[in-house]
Amino acid sequence: MPRTISIQNLFEVQQENLCLTWIAGQAGGERSLSLPDLPVTGLAGFYNPIHPHAIPLLTDAELAWLEREADPARDPFAAPAVLAILTGDGAPPPRLVEHAERSGFPLFSSRLEPRRLINRLNFYLTQSLSARITVHGVFMEVLGAGVLLSGESGIGKSELALALLSRGHRLIADDAPEFANTVPRMLVGYCPEPLHDFLEVRGLGILNVRAMFGDSALAPEHVLDLVIHLKEMEGHELAAIDRLHGVQRRREMLGIEVPEVTIPVAEGRNLAVLVEAAVRNELLKSRGYDAGTEFIERQRAHIERGPA
Repeated sequence: MPRTISIQNLFEVQQENLCLTWIAGQAGGERSLSLPDLPVTGLAGFYNPIHPHAIPLLTDAELAWLEREADPARDPFAAPAVLAILTGDGAPPPRLVEHAERSGFPLFSSRLEPRRLINRLNFYLTQSLSARITVHGVFMEVLGAGVLLSGESGIGKSELALALLSRGHRLIADDAPEFANTVPRMLVGYCPEPLHDFLEVRGLGILNVRAMFGDSALAPEHVLDLVIHLKEMEGHELAAIDRLHGVQRRREMLGIEVPEVTIPVAEGRNLAVLVEAAVRNELLKSRGYDAGTEFIERQRAHIERGPA
């Protein structure tokens, strides 16, 4: 189901932040916004009858154009518009107010500077309407990358997170991080409000990371760059691992593919060091370098040259 927000709810939640006044069209308060219905040109923007926005903003310049050029017989706010906001200094044009009342089309005004209003409105709507998913794991910032530690319950994700914190990396969310598609082709992960600052470690209970490590040990959000999957493996599984490239695949979340590396869990393995190495390796791959491929090419070149 797509996430939606009604115009009434938008007004109630953002009235103070956006300095809104509801001028006319209160009957349209149940109209709703949802991302699948919105135009590709954006959620909110300056009034443009050719490339319309879901929420057009009208300054004095746009209002003057409407009075001068627009066909009085045509609806000035045809679909996909569901709400209009006036930002000019003058009084609302009677024709627009009459149209809003007659058609039940919500008409707001705002005292904010127009570009600031557009930025705040688009940020709020993107955060509110984007598709979201909650996953089981620990989300951290490691070497500047957003890393999700996944694996079965009890595998050691929280202990690994604690080790990474001790090495100077940052916690974003433990147990149930949320990811939203607020950036094109990217997932942004953050911590649900009730879980802020906390990390559960078996045997120690609930730890307050902020109190123990300070503010710098926490990050509010990050783009998801890599999934590290921890897995206990039997002998035959270990023997089947690709010795050149390891266990790698692409994990799909909300229709977006993210690289995933599986790290076998075994007694004596320094998982924190392995996670750092996996992140460094993924960063190199994102720049076009693959160590396994170079290794193969180097061996091939050596064989072709023959003995010295």
